Amino acid sequence: MPRSSARYALIALVLPALAACENRDAPPADEAPEAAAKVVIFTGGPIYTGVEGAPTAEAVAVTGSEIVAVGGRTLVEDAAGDNVEIVDLDGAALYPGFTDAHAHLLGIGMRELTLNLEEVGSVAELVSIVEANVQHTGEGETVYGRGWIETGWPEGRMPDRDDLDPVSPDNPVILTRADGHALVANSAALDAAGIDETTPDPEGGKIERDEAGRATGILIDNAQGLVRALIGETGDAKKREGYAKASDVYTSYGWTGIHAMSVDPANVDMIETLSDEGALKLRVYNSIDQAGLDALIESGPRVNGNGRVITRAIKLYLDGALGSRGAALMEPYADRPDTSGLLLMQKDEAMPVLEQALEAGVQVNTHAIGDRGNKLLLDWYEETFAAHPDKTGMRWRDEHTQILRTEDIPRYAEIGVIPSMQPSHAIGDLFFAVDRLGTDRLDGAYPWRALIDAGSIIAGGSDAPVERGDPRIEFYAAVARRGVDGYQDENWRPDQAVTRAEALKMFTIWPAYAAFQEDVLGTIEPGKRADFTVFSQDIMTIPENDILSVDPVMTVVDGEIVFDGR
Repeated sequence: MPRSSARYALIALVLPALAACENRDAPPADEAPEAAAKVVIFTGGPIYTGVEGAPTAEAVAVTGSEIVAVGGRTLVEDAAGDNVEIVDLDGAALYPGFTDAHAHLLGIGMRELTLNLEEVGSVAELVSIVEANVQHTGEGETVYGRGWIETGWPEGRMPDRDDLDPVSPDNPVILTRADGHALVANSAALDAAGIDETTPDPEGGKIERDEAGRATGILIDNAQGLVRALIGETGDAKKREGYAKASDVYTSYGWTGIHAMSVDPANVDMIETLSDEGALKLRVYNSIDQAGLDALIESGPRVNGNGRVITRAIKLYLDGALGSRGAALMEPYADRPDTSGLLLMQKDEAMPVLEQALEAGVQVNTHAIGDRGNKLLLDWYEETFAAHPDKTGMRWRDEHTQILRTEDIPRYAEIGVIPSMQPSHAIGDLFFAVDRLGTDRLDGAYPWRALIDAGSIIAGGSDAPVERGDPRIEFYAAVARRGVDGYQDENWRPDQAVTRAEALKMFTIWPAYAAFQEDVLGTIEPGKRADFTVFSQDIMTIPENDILSVDPVMTVVDGEIVFDGR
């Protein structure tokens, strides 16, 4: 629809909404009238409403935290009265607030406060960074960092204990892979944890060993817990700092909200308090660890004082990650025929939890990556739903949904399961996925187009700090399905890219639906919360490669400008 048509399609919304705003609680004639509520109008650039039939507008008016009018600029300004503030977009483009539907809030902040290994490009560089940090680490203290990923390194392998031991013979070193599903530990760490040739693999985990049976230092999934005590507990003061830092970073990227995954139930009070105090400016939808299920059932859905923090879901884990070969596959890994991945939860463990959550109306969001993991998740969800036909509209989610059997793609819409997917995973993983899977299994890899065509919505996220957590990268990945350098080949299945209109939904209205918030978030229309993301250029029309270089200009949550990059 042309902009002029969109403007007139929304005219009917403008005058009544603003009139209601100005006349609300009108005093009797013999009393002095109160000053009209202040109206803030955002205008001066393209505005994408996300509303079907009226996708663009010239102006949006806000009173307090609420959108009160959307439409043509002249009409909105004329109707707003005298108490008006104009926010001039100066050509920048405004969208419904972008929400990261899958990320780890505390991890985002702690990434900025600890040893960040995101940009490491080789084993040699990793060792050099460890060597430099050991010089400033106390005797016996652990060197800890996160973010390395070996795909693309010239050595063509993961680091191991023998790489780290020469530069840190005495201090334990623990370095977590970007995906959080594997780590490398040096000999001092392994010795301190009591890991040797006789240590058995824990259930749902694996201690990688060489041909002689000696641990290499690589610990996968649940085996990471064997050395976790060496890292130590993060104190409350550091957590508060981490949450506040995550808020600053994410609002500066343009995110107005986050679906926080794997939240420690003990941290929910802190998150709520930080939000009420203004230190945490993002809107947060919590998916807590399974350990908090009983308490969540007892309390029911939680909402903090300012309404920005909601807790009503739990997070489960079914398998591991593709990069560390922990994702559960139907057939063995192409590059490691000795393994088909790991199950972190068995059916006899899962079903009672699913039953309990369903009976209580708790949303369940489960990590599943491999084709076997995703099939089992659908099977278990479907069996639970079938046993309780009176329980509908649960909006249970499959977090990641990366590798599917093609025959399972229609099941998501049929069963009513929401695929929660992170586009940047595809443009990172597809550099090595052909090695892990071969070519045939890529037909069901990161199948965004096929899922949407089959009737699903996709809640789009980033999985930060596994990925950078940049909405520009996520939007670009969804529409271009290319590496950030522009690379693509036939194994990347270019036909699985989405349109820009669909990508916008993936980060606005579809995450809102996946969090039961579509009535108040996800589109720009009267009565909804005033959450906006503003970029320097129009990502709906500029060349694909330019999406990566637009600047976040403004982030607005509940009508408050929480980031201003002007």
